[in-house]
Amino acid sequence: MSQHATRILAIRHGETAWNADTRIQGHTDIALNDTGLWQARRVAQALAHEDIAAIYSSDLQRAFATAQAIAQATRAPLLAERGLRERGFGSFEGRSFAQVEQESPEHARRWRTRDPHYAPEGGGETLITLHARVQEAVQRLAAGHDGQQIVLVAHGGVLDILYRLATRLELQAPRTWQLANAAINRLLWTPQGLALVGWGDVQHLEGGGRDELHA
Repeated sequence: MSQHATRILAIRHGETAWNADTRIQGHTDIALNDTGLWQARRVAQALAHEDIAAIYSSDLQRAFATAQAIAQATRAPLLAERGLRERGFGSFEGRSFAQVEQESPEHARRWRTRDPHYAPEGGGETLITLHARVQEAVQRLAAGHDGQQIVLVAHGGVLDILYRLATRLELQAPRTWQLANAAINRLLWTPQGLALVGWGDVQHLEGGGRDELHA
C-alpha cells in the first residue's frame, strides 16, 4: 500500500474559439485560440520550477497542446490519457447551451439540474459514467507516483468531477467553484481518495480565465 500522498496539479486546457463562443465541445477536437496558446505558455512558466514526475493529458488537442507547453517548460515526460477526456455531449457538440435550451427544453432542463442519469442524445455520456471514468483514471495514474507530483491536463467537466471527488460532494450539488481555463488546482491523492489543497489559482493569468459555465 502507498505510504505517501501523490501531489496532483490539475490544469484545465487554455481557451478555444468554442469556449469564447460558448459552444459545447465535448469530444470534438478543437484547437487552442491565440488566447489559449498564451494561457498555455503562462501556466507553463508558472510551473517551470515545480518538481514534476510526469504529465498526463487528455488526448484532445486543446488539452494536449496545453500539456506540451508545460512539458517543454518542466522537461517532464508527457503521456496522452483518454480517461481525462471531456464528457461526451453527442449531438449537442458545436451548439451553444442557449440553442439546446431553445431546441430541446427538456434535455436542457435535465442537463441544467445535473440529472446524473441523463445522457445527451447521439451517444453522450451520463454524469455517472463521467464520474466513474475520471475516478478510475486519477486513481490509476496517481497510484503509480507514490510520494511524487504529477500534472493532469484536462477539461472543465473533468475538473468538476475532481473537485467533487476531493470534497465528497454529490453529482447533483450546484457548482459554486470556478473552472477557469489554465487555472492551477492542487490536490492530494492517497488510497483513501482525493483531498483539496488549493483551487482556481489564476495569478499567472492577468485578468483571470474564462469559467466553464455548464460543466
